[in-house]
Amino acid sequence: RNVATLVDNKTLEKDVKINERSELSRNTLSDYMDALSKLMILYEQPAFSPHIRSSASLRKSPKRHLCDPSLAVAALGLDKEALLKDIKYTGFLFESLATHELNVYAKTNDATVFHYNDSYGYEVDVIVQKRNGDYAAFEIKLGVGFIDEAAKNLKKFVGNIDIEKMETPKSLNIITGTGMSYRRPDGINVISLASLGQ
Repeated sequence: RNVATLVDNKTLEKDVKINERSELSRNTLSDYMDALSKLMILYEQPAFSPHIRSSASLRKSPKRHLCDPSLAVAALGLDKEALLKDIKYTGFLFESLATHELNVYAKTNDATVFHYNDSYGYEVDVIVQKRNGDYAAFEIKLGVGFIDEAAKNLKKFVGNIDIEKMETPKSLNIITGTGMSYRRPDGINVISLASLGQ
C-alpha cells in the first residue's frame, strides 16, 4: 500500500499491526526490509538535494518502490475493478512503474534517479541526474487531466532553485499513462509511458 511514498518503518509497523493483527518488532521489520533490498525486490529512490532559495527544509527520506508494482497488486489481492475504484493508489503504482523505467534508462546512461520533496509541500516525482551535474525533472501523472497541474508544479520547482549555485534542469517533463507525446508551448515535454525511451 505504500509504494512510491516516503513511508517510514514506524508507519509500516502500524500498518502490519492494524491489517495483519499481529505485532512486528522494529528489528524484525528492519531485517525484512534489508532482505527485500538484497533480493532486489525493494529499492529506495534517494532524495535530491539542490540549492534552493527558500527557507524550506528538504526531506531526506527515500521513496520506497517494489521492483515491479504488480507485486503490490498481487500481495493485496487487487483486481481491475479494485484498481479503478482506488485511482489514487493506482496513480502511485503508475508512478512506481514509470520510475522503474526511468531508473533502467538512467543506469544505462550513468545517471541516478532521485525525488524532490520539501517542507512547503513542493515535490517532483523524479529527478534524473548525470555525473556531470546535468539533470532533468519529471512529474508522473496517470491521467492527462493532471498535465497543467504537473506543469505548474515543475515551474514552481525551477523558480525555487538558487541559480547562482546550480543550473536549472536541462528539461522539464511530464510522463502520462495515456495520450500522445508532444512539447507544450511552454517547453515542457509531455511523454506517454509507451513512448518512453524511443
